[in-house]
Formats: sequence, C-alpha cells, structure tokens
Amino acid sequence: MLIARVIGTTVATIKDEKLHGRKLLIVRQTDETGAASGKPYVAIDTLDAGIGDLVLTAAGSSARQTTITKDTPVDAVIMAIIDHLEVGGTITYRQE
Repeated sequence: MLIARVIGTTVATIKDEKLHGRKLLIVRQTDETGAASGKPYVAIDTLDAGIGDLVLTAAGSSARQTTITKDTPVDAVIMAIIDHLEVGGTITYRQE
C-alpha cells in the first residue's frame, strides 16, 4: 500500500465498460507527513475521495483484489481515505 494525495481528476468519456460509473483520480505518492514524494498516477476511486484527500492506494495485481475492481483493467485503486497518521507516537497528519 502507498500513501498518496488526490491532486486531480481524469475525464475519459470512452472507456472499458467495467470502468463506467467510476471516478479516475490523479494521485501523487507522499511521505508519512503528507509531503509529495513521487510522480502522479491515475487510480480508480472506490470511496468517493476528493481533491486534497490523503488516501491509501494499492497498485499492480493488488489493485484488482477489491470487490469493486475484481477482474477490472486497473493498475491502481484508492481503497482508504486516511483520517490521521501516527509515526513513533507522534501524529504526523490529521485530516482537517
């Protein structure tokens, strides 16, 4: 699993039928404080995440293991919206 921040949306009118009705969001990997640390990538949203949310994503074959993404052509999925992160007893991120 990767920690990432939702930074944008993707609009694709023509897409695989298994993707119909699903949001495709642009996310960027972050560190444990929410600071950007990676390149942007597209993830299917199964939870109604929004711009600015810190989320947990899975990539590769793991992205196709949720009930919504099983047998769906995806490489990344948003599977949790993070409320807060605690590292070494210190809260490093808290959702506003």
